[in-house]
Amino acid sequence: MSGSAHGAAAVPAAPVFDTTIPSVRRIHNLIKDKQEIEVKLVSGDIIKGTLKWIDTDCLCVEGVGEERGYSMILWVTAIAFLKYRQT
Repeated sequence: MSGSAHGAAAVPAAPVFDTTIPSVRRIHNLIKDKQEIEVKLVSGDIIKGTLKWIDTDCLCVEGVGEERGYSMILWVTAIAFLKYRQT
């Protein structure tokens, strides 16, 4: 019989972002600075807003303009590119 003494399966460790990678550092700064971004999806749709959080699969954008008051969870596989202004 495998597993722990209590029969629970081992929980894999959560993946950790490599903060030495420039894209990860930049995205973390965009979140911290609450800088407005534009995300173009592979479908051609454009989402404008501010990044709230990111994980290994998704990112959350809080909308601006017509989308104000809405938060959108976007799968990274749906993203063509992310655009922001240099500060």
